[in-house]
Parts: sequence; structure tokens; C-alpha cells
Amino acid sequence: MDILYTALKFLAAGTIIVGVTLLAQQVDPKYGGILAAAPITTTLAFLFTYSEAGRETTQQLVLGSFWFAIPTLLFLIVLYFLMSRFSFLQSLAGAYLLWIVSVLVMIRLLPAT
Repeated sequence: MDILYTALKFLAAGTIIVGVTLLAQQVDPKYGGILAAAPITTTLAFLFTYSEAGRETTQQLVLGSFWFAIPTLLFLIVLYFLMSRFSFLQSLAGAYLLWIVSVLVMIRLLPAT
């Protein structure tokens, strides 16, 4: 794979992270949340995957992204509620623990492809 192409991928993802942070800090956390939750990063992943691996792999990636959005939603809900009771790092740890368990459950529930 071309090094510049790989650098482009990192630059695109990094730009989104910087944008989320700046919006949350300088404008309104709500707008940072909109950008963070927007399917921009997943769309970029779909585009790059499609250009490198084709339609079938991209379709499987889209389907996997759908099912594994459920653990991510649980992560966000748990993180929000834990932050009112624990430190940020403890809350992150608890939310990630639930996320990992949720991912493992989803892997077991979904049929093998």
C-alpha cells in the first residue's frame, strides 16, 4: 500500500477528532457530539474499504458496523451515567468493560459469515 494513501487515511481521521474537540470546547458540546456521532468516520472507512476490497467486503463491513453500533450505544449510555458517580477514568474503564462484554455477546449472537 502506498505510504501517502495511508497518510491520507490518518489525516482524515485526525481531522475529525480535532474538529470534534474544537466544536465541543469552543462552540457547544452538543455540536461536537453531532460531529462525533455523524457517520463521517464510518463513511470514510466504507469508501477506503470499497476502493481497496470491493463491494462484498464493504457490504459485510456495513452490516458489522450496524450490529456493533449496539455495544457502542451501551458504552455511551453507561459512560454518561458513571461520570456522575465516579472519576472520568473510572467511568471510562467501566464503560469499556461493558463495551467489551457487549461485543463478545454480539459475536456469539451473530451467525458466522
